Amino acid sequence: MPDRTTEVPRRAVTKAAAAAGLAVLFGAGTATGRARAATRLGPRTLDVSVNSAALGRSAAVRLILPSGFDTQPGRTYPVLYLLHGAHDDYTSWTRETDIEAFTEGRDLIVAMPDAGPTGIPTAWRDGPDYETFQLEEVPALLRNDYRASGVRAVAGVSTGGYGAMAHAARHPGAFTAAASYSGILDTTAPGVPNIMDAIVARENLVPASLWGNPILNLLTWRDFNPRARAAGLRGTALYVSNGSGLAGGSGDPLPEALESALWPSAHSFTDTLALLGVPVTTHFYAGGGHSWAYWKGEFAASWPMLARALGLPE
Repeated sequence: MPDRTTEVPRRAVTKAAAAAGLAVLFGAGTATGRARAATRLGPRTLDVSVNSAALGRSAAVRLILPSGFDTQPGRTYPVLYLLHGAHDDYTSWTRETDIEAFTEGRDLIVAMPDAGPTGIPTAWRDGPDYETFQLEEVPALLRNDYRASGVRAVAGVSTGGYGAMAHAARHPGAFTAAASYSGILDTTAPGVPNIMDAIVARENLVPASLWGNPILNLLTWRDFNPRARAAGLRGTALYVSNGSGLAGGSGDPLPEALESALWPSAHSFTDTLALLGVPVTTHFYAGGGHSWAYWKGEFAASWPMLARALGLPE
């Protein structure tokens, strides 16, 4: 079995068809960060369309509300943000995991915001600003319309793992906890800019539209690099997991190769945290692949940390 250790200071796709539902208008206004419409998917789950100035369009966020949301109108709730990966969308967590059943009876809001087709939730050099969308506009919506408190934690897979750590590092104190499962945590590590470029190019976008050229615009790449901004994570509960991929993998070469390519990046990030004296819980395991088959277990393993940070029972 893989070893999961805690140290101090180094503690260490297919898109599914949209579910049918009843559209319920919340208002005809176009104020930034306000809901335009919501589609009810189940007793607790709904998709909300947000008018976003940062994106220049409406974008979706899937919400799972607490079981007692309607019966306790005076109560506020902490929020767990779950970020999707590349070539996927905001429906992935409910499609690939049991997050709806898992959170039944727990007093929190789960928010799964759109990050575009690349799943890189950043301020693009030539394009949309997903960082502002996820960190300002979606929280404003949740605070105004869904009684969200100021307590927030964030977790993500792949490029969403990048987003979780980048958001928390670039905005110290915005989140009480951040978790990355196979995330891109050192964007300037050898080979990683090529991976980022490939993710962007696969969506028929110009690679330089992300942060520019990784050499000519190195300062921009560093500014959005979780490792370079790691000091901003001091005081945030952290969880990082990554498999070694091809070294001891299970025979699926493509996801294993990608997992292997991100292994040095994850270690570079946690090594930097150790040098800074920033605690992090790590789970580096042999084999594995870049897939939900592993990420579901990693979320479960990180849940006690996330729950404590959100003020919830484990």
